[in-house]
Amino acid sequence: MNMKRWIALVVAAALFFISMGFQFMSSILSANMNEAFNFADLDQEFSEKVVEEGSPASKIAVLHLNGVIQNTTPSSLLNTSSYNHQRFLDMLEHAGEDNSVKGIVLHVNTPGGGVVESAEIHDKINEIKEETNKPIYVSMGNTAASGGYYVSAPADKIVAHKATLTGSIGVIMENINFTQLAEELGIDFNTIKSGEHKDILSSYREMTEEERQILQSMIDDMYNDFVDVIVEGRGLSEERVRELGDGRIYTGSQELEVELVDAIGSLDDTIAMIKEEHDLASSRVVEYENGMPFGQFFGAQIQNMFGNNTDFTGIKELLQQGNAPRAMYLYSR
Repeated sequence: MNMKRWIALVVAAALFFISMGFQFMSSILSANMNEAFNFADLDQEFSEKVVEEGSPASKIAVLHLNGVIQNTTPSSLLNTSSYNHQRFLDMLEHAGEDNSVKGIVLHVNTPGGGVVESAEIHDKINEIKEETNKPIYVSMGNTAASGGYYVSAPADKIVAHKATLTGSIGVIMENINFTQLAEELGIDFNTIKSGEHKDILSSYREMTEEERQILQSMIDDMYNDFVDVIVEGRGLSEERVRELGDGRIYTGSQELEVELVDAIGSLDDTIAMIKEEHDLASSRVVEYENGMPFGQFFGAQIQNMFGNNTDFTGIKELLQQGNAPRAMYLYSR
């Protein structure tokens, strides 16, 4: 074997081992990293960031609800910013149980999300109010629509920016039907099922009128629940809520006119209101941070190291979630 062949062989071997090394490191830094290095233990608690000084014995806790409300916990350390449903519920519970917390402000910036997840947040807010009598105010951000309004309804006071997109009171369920495209491409789908409606909402055949009625009855039940939540939370008549709740969106200013919010203002204004209205002027204002600082710092550093590869990681995590149609309290554009 001549020298050039030996050099090529050595280079190929070196590239092989380098490739194996990168694959090994990638696997360590993926979803298995928490288990391999026990990083999960570092995120058991959430930290408090002081945003306004005051008495540590009397605090106002600010919790941020950002993103689509869905129970799809990030599966990788690289994904440090998406909504974590269980973590948010834990934060709410912690604020309710902490005797030093005298008031809670929820900063809601979400187009809504899952019916069940929205109901879980709503129920937790009511539970805290009933068990502790702590005032809970909502400050609406850019968007607080559909499920975002559902979780806001039981608050003692709702404050929106005049340009907040909110409302969208209703339920939606969608799927894509590929029947015509499949016929044009000559694709057949074979489905074996145990009952007539087992493949309801299938993307591969036309929906029957009976199936449409079944699904509509489900949506109507969920919508009735949405209406009841607003009637109870806002003290409006059922007739008035159904009149307003036709799925349209409103600005914060428009919602003030129809009594779906109580005031116009920012997050700072909302904090000032809860201080003034509940004798909390000397209270310390703290924000609950989503995870301990080390976990956030480490995840951010990995994102910096891998750059746009984190976009691929996020896409992979979305694809790993179930894609079955589901009913949503969601404002979709």
